[in-house]
Amino acid sequence: MTHPFLDLPPLTAEGFAAVEDGVARLLDTRQDVLITQGEALLPLEGAIRAAAGPGTVALNVVTGPYGQTFGDWLRDSGATVHDISVPFHTAVTAAQIREAFAEHPEIDFVSLVHAEAATGNTNPVAEIGEAVREQGALFYLDAVASVGAEPVLPDAWGVDLCVIGAQKAMGGPAGVSAISVSERAWARMAANPHAPRRSYLSLLDWKERWIDAGRRALPHAPAQLEMLALEACLERIESAGLDEVMARHRRAALATRAGAVALGGGLEPYVYEERDAAPVATTLRVPSGAVASELVARALASDPALPLAAGGGALAKEMIRVNHYGADAAPGAVRGSLAALGAALGEQGLTVDLEAAHRAVENAWR
Repeated sequence: MTHPFLDLPPLTAEGFAAVEDGVARLLDTRQDVLITQGEALLPLEGAIRAAAGPGTVALNVVTGPYGQTFGDWLRDSGATVHDISVPFHTAVTAAQIREAFAEHPEIDFVSLVHAEAATGNTNPVAEIGEAVREQGALFYLDAVASVGAEPVLPDAWGVDLCVIGAQKAMGGPAGVSAISVSERAWARMAANPHAPRRSYLSLLDWKERWIDAGRRALPHAPAQLEMLALEACLERIESAGLDEVMARHRRAALATRAGAVALGGGLEPYVYEERDAAPVATTLRVPSGAVASELVARALASDPALPLAAGGGALAKEMIRVNHYGADAAPGAVRGSLAALGAALGEQGLTVDLEAAHRAVENAWR
């Protein structure tokens, strides 16, 4: 018995390298690009543990839960860590980064999340990158949620370690990810005696056995289906045009934000300023007396496929997230989400105006 997913010819080293080259084109980078065989937490943790260790002085920016995780990894690696934490309804600024450098001029590593899908904010990486270059620090960026929804430009922004994943705006699988690595990041890893070696977390092992060997023989069997899915994502984005894909996500964010305000019922954008709101997901604050997780449960009862989720942890009481990324960066997903939320709010006796919400979505989508 044959099956199209099970009886494929093995992925060759040439094919694997071609997908990496596609990622490099997406990021407009000349840095080395590695595709890692696992969800993006693999290269995110691997890069920190390779590039940071005892003697590293890190500035860790916390604008959501992933920033908190990076701080934990840095401390566990032996680094001295200075956190900048900003409210989750806003973004960090380049001025705040420069203030941290002035207070701690020994900082030599900066970790930042570009867009926090969990909290709906996005950070001005281009401006922050300029500040980091002035300091000469190594710049580590989590662009998993932002890639495909807004520009991600490691070379132009001076990012030394840039991690992406395909499962959000790229509309692809969660089981494969990628990282671009600058020459000075490789040098930092090579000089770190605590960098993982002979480990699934080891980026240096991949460099030596794959990149330095001319990408002619794969170190181990690749994740065949995930690699093919990633290749399909890249081809689809190239065919549609990256600018158009990003514009679609931006329209979805603007339409969701405008529609939620017009809907009423006490819903408000969680991220105060539009400039700080991520194109990949819009977060909404629920009215006093309502519980976000309960509203989401009621909304999903009408259509479980809607891209709705309550905030994580303590945010489950106050935050609703509309995940308008990938195929859901579309008018139908936005209208359906707002209609379901409107019905859930109405069941609690709150006044909503669905027609006004639909008009706002249409006007914002133009």
